[in-house]
Amino acid sequence: MNRYLPIIIAGVLLNAGAQLCLKQGMRTIGHFDFVFKNIIPVGLEVSTSPYFLFGMACYAISVVLWVLVLSRVAVSYAYPLLSIGYIVTAVAERYFWGNLIGFERWAGIIVICSGVYLITRSG
Repeated sequence: MNRYLPIIIAGVLLNAGAQLCLKQGMRTIGHFDFVFKNIIPVGLEVSTSPYFLFGMACYAISVVLWVLVLSRVAVSYAYPLLSIGYIVTAVAERYFWGNLIGFERWAGIIVICSGVYLITRSG
């Protein structure tokens, strides 16, 4: 199963990249009220955002990779590896937007990833 790790990691990185792109897209659009009258104007702005479109492309590719992975390895092995995305997004959030990640959040990420390490060792 470990031989499929590069494909899994590529899918995870694309998934995390999609999250970051969507976040940046929403940062450029800004706050809006979640009301009926905003469906069309905000929907158009979101759907034409380059960040949104790139994020959705990343999602699409990650889904293709994920289907490939699931056809080859146990879901109980592959799915926990999605937690690698926690590290990627936390580091990227700090790098791109200057958000501080507190000790408790890092501790939680480390605990989760330690469990993932144990799962991959069993594969």
